[in-house]
Amino acid sequence: PLSPILSLSRDLVVSFLPVCHKPPEVPFATVDVDKRVYEVGEEITYTCDPGYSHQSGSRKYTCPLSGKWPINRMRCIRKYILHGTDTSQCMADGQWSGKLPECQPVTCPPPSLPEFGVISYHKLTPGNESVFQDIIRFECLPSFALFGNETATCMANGNWSDIPECRYVKCPHPTGIENGFINFEVRRTYHYMDSVDFGCQPHYVLDGPRESRCEKTGSWSIKPTCKAPCKIPVKKATVLYNGRKIKVQKDLKEGIQHAETIFFFCKNEIKKCGYTIPTQCINGQLTVPSCFKEIGIFAAIWKTDPADLTPCDP
Repeated sequence: PLSPILSLSRDLVVSFLPVCHKPPEVPFATVDVDKRVYEVGEEITYTCDPGYSHQSGSRKYTCPLSGKWPINRMRCIRKYILHGTDTSQCMADGQWSGKLPECQPVTCPPPSLPEFGVISYHKLTPGNESVFQDIIRFECLPSFALFGNETATCMANGNWSDIPECRYVKCPHPTGIENGFINFEVRRTYHYMDSVDFGCQPHYVLDGPRESRCEKTGSWSIKPTCKAPCKIPVKKATVLYNGRKIKVQKDLKEGIQHAETIFFFCKNEIKKCGYTIPTQCINGQLTVPSCFKEIGIFAAIWKTDPADLTPCDP
């Protein structure tokens, strides 16, 4: 058992902890635990009243150390329509006046179709009726583009949310790309979602999406470009290419393609060893490292190619 002092200390700590008072009211909802005060860490849950559906915001909230409930953004919206009078009066004969009303589900009429559009998805309740929060999804016929939301929802007022529009879309004849071409260009008219495929001339590299598509704006999506190869701007050199030592003058007469990398061999004059420096081809531009020294035909008699030197320590 706790000593009187420890018990008193615990009671003091508990008494100084903040509490949360009555939580904020949510229209058309009730809270599961309705009390005057709530202890820190205690959780409450809101439930929408009969005839209403939870639309947004969290249903659960916890009393924090601050003693102030978090901002409540929960919202309940009407799910049923009341048919009949919404009030009844206690009469002198002890009976309630009038006929009790009925609550019936909100239904929406068959949705109107956009011109040149079709319904691709329609969730129906038993009885093939569209009720509150049912969703339909639209698509447009070929050559037509959808403008607006592709879905519509049965709303609490018994109407559908905005229905989209299908518009005829045509794109101008596509133009080619520099150092490239359009594959199988046979069509004269291009409509929405039609596409063309591009290619590049030999040794050029396609950069970007291979296809360009006719968009709903009536314009083509971004086209690719053809990046140029790089000539190796030296007459005689041994380089490292794709993991192999090769002679530029023999095996790389055509150069390398865009984005490829070769390694030039350089000499450490102090340690008399060789090391490599990478350089990359960028759209026809390749820079030879400043440390590389090209050895002429006659100088090769007494000078050693850096590629043949002992590799320098890392």
